[in-house]
Amino acid sequence: MAKITKPPTKKEQAPLAKEESGRSEIDAFLDRVRSTPPPSSGHGRLIFAMDATMSRQPTWDMALKVQADMFDAVKAVGGLDVKLVFFRGTDECKASRWVNDAGALARLMTAVSCRGGFTQIRKVLKHALAEAGAGKVSAVVYVGDAMEENVDELADLAGKLGLLSVPVFLFQEGHDGITQAAFREIARLTGGATCRFGPGSAAELRELLAAVAHYAAGGRRALADYAKGRAAPTVLLEQMSKP
Repeated sequence: MAKITKPPTKKEQAPLAKEESGRSEIDAFLDRVRSTPPPSSGHGRLIFAMDATMSRQPTWDMALKVQADMFDAVKAVGGLDVKLVFFRGTDECKASRWVNDAGALARLMTAVSCRGGFTQIRKVLKHALAEAGAGKVSAVVYVGDAMEENVDELADLAGKLGLLSVPVFLFQEGHDGITQAAFREIARLTGGATCRFGPGSAAELRELLAAVAHYAAGGRRALADYAKGRAAPTVLLEQMSKP
């Protein structure tokens, strides 16, 4: 629950100065994130994470088909290793090894079924940080429909990923406002992007995921080349360019 504070009086000027200082620190931090070089062309590594809790069951088959199609795009791009991460149940969060056989990874992903539980986005971001500390991670893709965690903790982890130049691309299923706000903050702090999708936007999601695959394999230039003449990928590119 948000803390309610009374309006400042004339004697309470110090907190305002402190707040302005805090905003300056945030601006400086975001400047450092934006000045960190994006992945260059060459062999990339992409973490693909998904929420497999029960709330996604109604559209799970559609989402899996679209996500599997992404790996066809990965094969077409080439030069990209992919790691699958998913969570479900009360405390289950699993990660595959890095593979460049996109077909095998797609088959593994389509074998995952939904189970009831709460979101574990924190574990996904922590895993991405650990991988980025051990070697290059070009980007993280996350597909989910909810956020049931402490957003400040997620923002702290996202900020660390931003300093390591690991953008997070979050694809939100549905229209939950709290989830949308959290996803936007994670995307902003990492230099990534976020978009919503639903049952009628399978083609758009497929194109967006393919765009991220191009980015992970070849950096911003590869994404810009892929986005030419395509509306959805251009949205990603524009978000990544915003402060």
